[in-house]
Amino acid sequence: MNLPTDRDFVDLPKELRCAALHWLSEPHADAKVKGVAALAQAWRRAEIILIPDAELIARQPVPGRPALPELVSPLLVRHRSMRTVEGRAALIHALAHIEFNAINLALDAIWRFPGMPREYYADWLQVAAEEALHFSLLAAHLSTQGFEYGDFSAHNSLWDMAEKTQGDILARIALVPRTLEARGLDAAPPVRAKLAQAGDMAAAEILDIILRDEIGHVAIGNRWYGWLCTARGLEPVAAYAELAVRYKAPPLRGPFNLEARRAAGFSERELAALGQ
Repeated sequence: MNLPTDRDFVDLPKELRCAALHWLSEPHADAKVKGVAALAQAWRRAEIILIPDAELIARQPVPGRPALPELVSPLLVRHRSMRTVEGRAALIHALAHIEFNAINLALDAIWRFPGMPREYYADWLQVAAEEALHFSLLAAHLSTQGFEYGDFSAHNSLWDMAEKTQGDILARIALVPRTLEARGLDAAPPVRAKLAQAGDMAAAEILDIILRDEIGHVAIGNRWYGWLCTARGLEPVAAYAELAVRYKAPPLRGPFNLEARRAAGFSERELAALGQ
């Protein structure tokens, strides 16, 4: 695997959305993580410009992904006992795969949708960088168990919804960060408890970091969903219901982490609509 060197970064795109597309297309997980971190640092140093209205075309397949893990139907992802090292590693691997997809989703939100405010692109770059950190933490912990990212099969449900919503930014924001990623707010506490009960406190502590950051990521989704609804003259709750039906979003099932969802900016009306 030919990972980029420090010199390789010199000739990379100096425009944010072009750079996001570049790293989205990168197939190697380690290179993608390193590139996203470098891009975020360059943005903070004002070394990257933004051309929000440019119409970009992907010249390579997106997202770039490694040959492994093998992608299978969610029904074919094998469940293993948490009483074994392999079982716990499989769970960590599943979490790492979610974070890898989340890096790609944030990068895709940057390059694919032109004409948004500067703050929109800055927000999703922050998300991409934090998802890259999460992936790195999980991958490093997985290696202490004797496994690597790609050693277990995985499914592609997160990216499937990204493909469905690639033609409408409102649908993307409604159904990826506010729906699929928000499910992570609900899932994190029981998964953390399961890992802690199995004695893997290092993994439990990583889940604490992820939940803290994911509240912020879902809040960013809520912020831009509200902005888009206002810009289009839409009522947010009704618009969400219509989009969920149109794009066949998976039904939301409890239990729900209402505290985290509230912290992420869901309204009381939206929380009530969850059926709790």
